Order: sequence, then structure tokens, then C-alpha cells
Amino acid sequence: MIVTILIPTALRQFAGGQLEMEVEAGTVGEALERLVSANADLRKHLYSGADTLRNFVNVYVNDEDIRHAGKLETPLKDGDTISIVPSIAGGMVAAEEEAFEKKELPALGNDEIARYSRHLIMPEVGMEGQRKLKAARVLMIGTGGLGAPLGMYLTAAGVGHLGIVDFDVVDASNLQRQIVHGTKDIGRPKIESAKDRLQDINPHVRIETYEIRLTSENALELFREYDIVVDGTDNFPTRYLVNDACVLTGKPNVYGSIFRFEGQASVFWAERGACYRCLYAEPPPPGLVPSCAEGGVLGVLPGIVGAIQANEAIKLILGGGEPLINRLLLFDAWKMRFRELKLRKDPDCPVCGERATIKELIDYEEFCGLRPQTNETGQTLVEEKLEMEEMTATELKERLDRGDDIQIIDVREPNEYEIARLEQAKLIPLGQVVNRAAEIDPARETVVHCKAGGRSAKAIEALKRAGYAGRLVNLKGGITAWSNEVDPSVPKY
Repeated sequence: MIVTILIPTALRQFAGGQLEMEVEAGTVGEALERLVSANADLRKHLYSGADTLRNFVNVYVNDEDIRHAGKLETPLKDGDTISIVPSIAGGMVAAEEEAFEKKELPALGNDEIARYSRHLIMPEVGMEGQRKLKAARVLMIGTGGLGAPLGMYLTAAGVGHLGIVDFDVVDASNLQRQIVHGTKDIGRPKIESAKDRLQDINPHVRIETYEIRLTSENALELFREYDIVVDGTDNFPTRYLVNDACVLTGKPNVYGSIFRFEGQASVFWAERGACYRCLYAEPPPPGLVPSCAEGGVLGVLPGIVGAIQANEAIKLILGGGEPLINRLLLFDAWKMRFRELKLRKDPDCPVCGERATIKELIDYEEFCGLRPQTNETGQTLVEEKLEMEEMTATELKERLDRGDDIQIIDVREPNEYEIARLEQAKLIPLGQVVNRAAEIDPARETVVHCKAGGRSAKAIEALKRAGYAGRLVNLKGGITAWSNEVDPSVPKY
């Protein structure tokens, strides 16, 4: 059987940049084995050491999750499409069904009737629907790429009470996509900038701000005050926290995520279907999935996905249409293609399943592997980690000025190298560094750098584990630190 395997953006760097691959196979397991045999670096990202699929990687044949079919033994037929859906992070509410607790609907003033007239003349919204929007309370987590368009559309639509949670400040690099902020807002708290813009869009909306980090200590109390929670986060600990808090408080979670030019959207509502953990039982190991800061994001993508999230929230409030409950929407902006996959509630889900074990919020930094684990006596369990030397940008400059024999290896991507570079550096992207280790002279001291120090640390660890014998030093803070400490003419991005 000839089938096509679609390779997601986050994994293409381990498959030679391929978007898809045709293979001959009779089962999903055979097809994936042919994929990883042709692309050896992919294996560790798809399989655990026991050659079982990792829990943060889902595989679909056409639109069916293989976990609910024959898993890796799922049979294939000619022309089937296999989708690999890693975490990056069909139900229906009938029009006459009340999605939320019945509440007295507020009246609309004449100026509001004029403002919302294009809604009011639609029978699917009308006066009653617009009053439902005015009565609704929506909590938005984040005012960044997704939160910017999301907040603007919810405000413009007349959602009566909008809560926003954020503790970040506006940076120049945000302005390529976070359209709620402007150049004059650089350096301001995002929550202040967003509130000013949203209040200007619609003064009839009450905007409540929470300049806090969402934590296990404050999430439940905060979520109970709202009808719907919309997830605009960009990290796994907060995403799992939002999901679990929504399940425990019975709130729908309007989900969106983005990376480069691909996006995902769904509505996770445990009372009516799957939650986020039903899709991704556990997060990927720290550093496996690159952030938008490392991988980039097409500026219009969060606008599209954020608008989809706003659309889903509005449908939930109105109690009409077909929300994305038990459906995962995939969007590829580069190909301008939408795909839809079916989701199913996992009866063994630890938070929403039949025998749920999670009854309260946990430490999500630890759950996602970002905090050291401790034993029963409170002692830190130290994972085996290779020692790593570091050097500051200032120290590197002094060593180079002194004439020390140092080779510099840049492990960023070629397009980043074009933006900013150190003249003395040789470019070997992270994904190639082990295979090209022979190009790094072990007799010379080697400084490895990337944008901010994370990828270069991974490169050093990979080289050491592969047996590289030379001295490797990580440039602390990467080329960004070089720009800050040594040469401001080197662009920051």
C-alpha cells in the first residue's frame, strides 16, 4: 500500500526539511518505521526507548486517531494519509440549548444597538444573542500573539466582561504580530497597553486586568468567576494548568497554539468531550519543541488562529453553531489549507476520565520537567548531566583581542546567520552538529553559540555524548549577549 506521511513543521528539521514522504506499508507501524529508517534523527522524537510512540505525539490515519483503532497495527489502504500531530499545545451545542447557567440578560442602549446593528439583523444573533454576549464573562490568558486579535474581536463583538491575565512587557519583537500593542507601548506592561486599546475599541465592555503569573494557587479562584477561559499561552506548564483548572471548575477551554506557519485550535470541555490531556497525556521533554523565539512565527498566523478562538468563544456564548468540541482544527498558512481531526474523550485521562486521579492542581513546572524533582525526604533528585563550561561575551572579546586560539561554532539556522553573525564564527546548525563534528578541530578550544545560549548548550551536550574529545565552551547569552555587552551594531532579533 502506498501512503503519504505528513511531517509537521516542528519535526521537519529532523527529516531533511521534507513536508511529506510517500512509503509502502501495510500498517501504521510499518509506515513510521520506514520514515525513521530514512530519517534516523526522527526516531527519538517519535518513539520512547521501548519503541512505543511517545505520549506527546499523536498519529492519525486520515481523520481517525490510531489510539482508538489498532494503534501501530492499524491497517492501511492505498492513498491513506498519515498525520503526525505533536503537541506544540465532533461535538455540537444545539441552538436551543443553554450552554451556561441561565442568567438575567442586560438591556442594550440605543448607542449599543447602533454599534452592534450588523449582529442584530442576523437571526443567529439578534437582540437576545447580543444580550447574551453582553452578559458573558470571558477570561483571556495572555495578550500576546493569540491574545491580541482574540481580545480585539471579543471586545468589538460586545462581550460584556473581559478578564485578561498577563505579566509581560511589550518588546519591539512583539510588534510583528501582537497587533493590540503599538510602537509607543514598547517597555509598557502588556496588560496596560492591551486595556487601553481594547477600551478604545469598545467603551461598553468592562475590562478587568490581572497583572499576575497564573499559578496553581490562583487559577481555580480566578476561573470560577468566568463563563469561558480562552488559552493564549505559549508554554506547556501554563497550558496544562489552564486545562486542569478548566476541568476542575467545569469551564470550557478555547484552545489555540501556533508555530512558524502552522496552527491548531479546539474547544476542550470535559463535561461534553475531550480535554487537552485526552489529546496530549504528557508534555514533551524540555527543549524538544522549539519556542516561537527560536523557531519564529509568521506574523499573520496568530491573527488567523486568534480570530478562530474568538469565533469559538462567541458561538459558545450564543449557544449555536457547531463549536470545535471533540474536533482539532489544523491550519497551514503556507499552503492555505485547513484539516480537521476527530478527538475522543480518554476514559483513562487522569483529570477528566472515569477514574480521574488529579483532584487538585499540581506543580506544573515539575510536571513539564522544568523543576528538579525531590524524593520523599525532600532531597533533590539530580539527573545525570554533563558538565558544561560557560564564557561571557565580554570574556570572549577579551580572549580574542589577546590573540587566543579560539574557534567559534554558530549552531543557529542559516536564515538567522544572515540576520546577525560573529565574523569569526563557522555555521553548523544544531541538527547537523553531531554529523559534522569532524569539522570542529578537537585540538583547539571551541566556543559554541546560538541566539541566547539554549541551543548551543544542547549542541555541546550532544557532541560530548557522541564522544567529541575537544574542549567545548558555551557562550552565555549567545549572540544577543554579544550585541548587549560588546558590539551594539550586531542586530538583535
